Amino acid sequence: MITFDVITIFPEIFNSYLKESFIKKAQQKQLIKIRLHNLRKWTKDRHKTVDDRPFGGGLGMVLKIEPIFKAIKEIKRIKRLSDKKRKIILFTPRGKKFNQKIAYSLSRLNQLILICGRYEGVDERVAKYIADIELSIGDYDLMGGELPAMVVIETVTRLIPGVLGKPELLKERITKEKGFIEYPQYTRPEVFSPKKGVKWQVPKVLLSGHHKKIAEWRKEHGKVISS
Repeated sequence: MITFDVITIFPEIFNSYLKESFIKKAQQKQLIKIRLHNLRKWTKDRHKTVDDRPFGGGLGMVLKIEPIFKAIKEIKRIKRLSDKKRKIILFTPRGKKFNQKIAYSLSRLNQLILICGRYEGVDERVAKYIADIELSIGDYDLMGGELPAMVVIETVTRLIPGVLGKPELLKERITKEKGFIEYPQYTRPEVFSPKKGVKWQVPKVLLSGHHKKIAEWRKEHGKVISS
């Protein structure tokens, strides 16, 4: 079982997401465990301050290293593991682009600690001394790391045997290099007419029942993601 420990100042963002679909079922089957940690728990002032002004000036606020350091220390103590079996991930626009190959490598671990930044960023010492890897989910800036954390949780969870129900659903899409093959999909009706005289048809080969030709068509029209 893999455990996702999410450090955030907005844990309620995850509430509905974690209670739906395969993520909910994977938790019920005890294939994954997701624990949400409010960073403010590790502050020491009455206002539960987690941020401060950046040195050198500038707009916005920066998340402090102290509460993050304390959070990581306590989370590690709760689940004692070899560092080879866990990764501490910091989400940042400057991070390495998350892809299917990274997701596959993360799915082999026992614990992922996900640090969700907010405001203008996180004290750089977190990236330098605490995090094992910095990740980004795209070339754009978000308000925080909560959405990237959800993306990583879902992508990694999908790779865990038993989550999708049928193992073959996963096997047929994974390449030898641990990338992911995405090809066009169709379902009924065979012909759809949005207006008179117009017909949108399913490719005939998919209706043929010829498994070899279907496999060739999918290979030809498919796209390998992050091989």
